[in-house]
Amino acid sequence: MSGPRALETHLDVSHSSAPRPFDWNLRTRIIYGNDTIDRLGELAAGLNVQRVLVVSDPGIVDAGHVEHGMQSLRGSGLTTFLFDGARENPTTEHVDRGVEFAREVRPELIVGLGGGSSLDCAKGINFIYSRGGRISDYWGVDKTTGPMLPMIGVPTTAGTGSELQSFALISDPETHVKMACGDRQASCAIAVLDPKLTLTQPAQVTALTGIDAISHALETWVTRPRNPVSLMCGRQAWDLLSVNFRRVLDDPDNLDARGGMLLGAAWAGLAIENSMLGAAHALANPLTAKFDTPHGQAVGAMLPHVVRFNGEEYGPWYGELTAAGPGRKGTPSGQMSVDELAAFVEQLVSAAGLQLKLRAWGVGREHIAELAESAARQWTARFNPRPVDAASLARLYENAL
Repeated sequence: MSGPRALETHLDVSHSSAPRPFDWNLRTRIIYGNDTIDRLGELAAGLNVQRVLVVSDPGIVDAGHVEHGMQSLRGSGLTTFLFDGARENPTTEHVDRGVEFAREVRPELIVGLGGGSSLDCAKGINFIYSRGGRISDYWGVDKTTGPMLPMIGVPTTAGTGSELQSFALISDPETHVKMACGDRQASCAIAVLDPKLTLTQPAQVTALTGIDAISHALETWVTRPRNPVSLMCGRQAWDLLSVNFRRVLDDPDNLDARGGMLLGAAWAGLAIENSMLGAAHALANPLTAKFDTPHGQAVGAMLPHVVRFNGEEYGPWYGELTAAGPGRKGTPSGQMSVDELAAFVEQLVSAAGLQLKLRAWGVGREHIAELAESAARQWTARFNPRPVDAASLARLYENAL
């Protein structure tokens, strides 16, 4: 996570057009295209390993993707082992079970094959298997003391972009706090982006992960540490995601649109790696923890309100992004206004069959104070371009009720 390592010294926000400092070392080889999973064995063998641990979940196993990938691995003469104990929002318990299994099979390479949860679980396993301790020991940035196993990320959803990030989000099963564990060594050596793997996503997964990816493109565009690298990646992400999301909703078998979403989510993951996220994610996490609201649903409900809030001071930044996207209208430059952008996001959330009001998830006014206090403690809150605190976050929750 090269850019954010200098975050604490670059948290000032100005409207200056001068490029901000950055430190970018793309540590992941990116391979994109239909049927690229067939190359998994060849790519793994190229890392000079023999024993491979595949980390996934039962749904991906049932879809046939795991066997597809393992056939490729075995075809290259590699010994493969499967841990299918990853689950949505992986916890320390899932990671610990994976570590126990890894210690039995002694892998030399870990392949995360599945959605962002599978990839994060694979990273969590790698932290402990390679360096020992507990996952909480790696909460933060650069907490490892030595090398970790190489990893290959094979996403089957177009959402988190975890395959191109050095962070794993692992939850505490008791407190539900999401621990962000980041380290350069946790970056995948290779990311295999095969659009065909996303064709089997259920409609609800397509909706939730797609909105999450779109939120990544919008949030990274305006965060405090934004820099030339994050803006380059964010632009590519927005151009792909803002056009292809509706196409995928309307025609789930459209492989070109699926490819656009997968690549867009990957670009957004790179943008996160270099400029972090903001208030929409800080607001979403407590909703998931307290009301079990799916992450994509929670961030989708909060994002339009955060866009309006940030847009009061940073509207021109949003305009720079949307000038190259859909809805180029209303001004000579073709930029969306802040209100138009927020309305556009609301349209996407509604088209995806998701809720725009928190009351649909049982959230009441009596919950706002607790939620806002929790949101203010979230690590992404500090990167929002406009400073936020419990009071301002409470107002955003109220707007979304």
